[in-house]
Amino acid sequence: MNDLQPAAAVSPQPVTDPRRPAGTTEGTTMLIHEALARSRRQEAEEQARRHRLVRSVAAGRRWAKLARYAEQRARRSAERARAAAC
Repeated sequence: MNDLQPAAAVSPQPVTDPRRPAGTTEGTTMLIHEALARSRRQEAEEQARRHRLVRSVAAGRRWAKLARYAEQRARRSAERARAAAC
């Protein structure tokens, strides 16, 4: 009834670093789990980079809004001062 066979053991496959020149094997091979960990780290760094950019843009918008508000208040204050001086 049960014709399932146990899976064959698979050894980790080395992944070469594409940034190194071909034929250079010293220290360039890594195991699959190391490649995945590296990929996850790179993705996390990229996500952090995008998050910093978004926060920077949002902060710029907040400062611009605050500058407009301060300019409007200064203008109103100047108008009130001129009106009181008359």
